[in-house]
Amino acid sequence: MSDSDTPPAVPVGGLTFEAALAELEQIVARLERGDVPLAESIAIYERGEKLKAHCEGLLRVAEEKVEKIRLSGEGVPVGTEPLDVE
Repeated sequence: MSDSDTPPAVPVGGLTFEAALAELEQIVARLERGDVPLAESIAIYERGEKLKAHCEGLLRVAEEKVEKIRLSGEGVPVGTEPLDVE
């Protein structure tokens, strides 16, 4: 992907989890290829760090929502319990 192929960057905070993750995967692939000029590598690495933090934040919010939901045998919410992520 050349500079002319790179779309304008959308603010990280406005991206959905899926969009941020997809962009992060593209950045990793470009960096792994090793054909990106140094200055651009640094810039996209910094964006990748922001995307990673954004994804982690969105996951944390989702985990907190799931943690708050616990249903009784009748399907009625009765409290909270930690989400088992293992």
